[in-house]
Amino acid sequence: MPLAVIETRDMEKIGLGIARCEDVVVSKDGKVWASDQASACAEILPDGSLRRVGKAGGAPNGINMDAQGRIIIANFGVYEGEDGPLQRLDVDTGKIESLASEIDGQTLTACNYPIVAKDGTIYCTHSTWANPWPKALDGRTDGFVFRVTPDGAVEKLADGLKFANGCCLDEDESHLYVCQTAGGNVVRYPVLADGRLGAREDYGPVLGTFPTAQADPDNLPTPADMADWPYTDGNGFDVEGNLWVTLPAANKVVAITPQREVVTIAHDPTGEVLNDPTNVTWGGADMKDVYFGSIGTDYVIKARSPVAGMKLIHQR
Repeated sequence: MPLAVIETRDMEKIGLGIARCEDVVVSKDGKVWASDQASACAEILPDGSLRRVGKAGGAPNGINMDAQGRIIIANFGVYEGEDGPLQRLDVDTGKIESLASEIDGQTLTACNYPIVAKDGTIYCTHSTWANPWPKALDGRTDGFVFRVTPDGAVEKLADGLKFANGCCLDEDESHLYVCQTAGGNVVRYPVLADGRLGAREDYGPVLGTFPTAQADPDNLPTPADMADWPYTDGNGFDVEGNLWVTLPAANKVVAITPQREVVTIAHDPTGEVLNDPTNVTWGGADMKDVYFGSIGTDYVIKARSPVAGMKLIHQR
């Protein structure tokens, strides 16, 4: 099925009032949850209102769900100058527990995005040790991937990434795909038999053109200036093997096809509706309800996807 463009006129704003909504996850029973800095996560009810649950502190960022329906939260604490652990939220009680707060003796500050494998292993990115975090967009390679195994062991698996951001597994869990924000691309790692990661390779091209001039605080770039900026954020697969990638600076969502071609799915040059898209998530009975989180707005975008999304572990 061709990857038809999602027009801005067909996008709906839901969950108005959400605070710094980086990501969305949809449960098997259809409940829509969004990361929410004012709590931990907020359920977006059918009428569009919010039911806030828990208190995570810091900046809840990428979220996902395990097979038991608990929400895994990557906390980007450095956004607030705080620690940034990997957390788990019980959506019934609001209880928050820390799954990983340090690695190799160093406190985690910038956990970014988690994905859960079928055996319960959680893979998570950590973007940078830089504080303030925007310094990391200079191309430094201090981003990494770690895992938390079902028995609670924490282990770094891959490093040397240029601001490790969103990540996902393909359907057979043969590879882990990671957005390198400061690299403007996606890289992938083979998942080995023991769950560790093999050698990294680029997956598709750099997704645009980097700015050539230093930022001028007195002459900030316009949305038109940023329309081709390639800073990648979140990613996820549809059922046809297309890897959707969000480009927040460009207000754009693209897809890398299995043939490594790049197709534009949605683009809002003005940023009036699709503004700073940070992650993509699917849900609904036919898995064609698509959601885009954004840290630049106080709402979530909902639309209809031209292709069904791949079901994640908690949706199967």
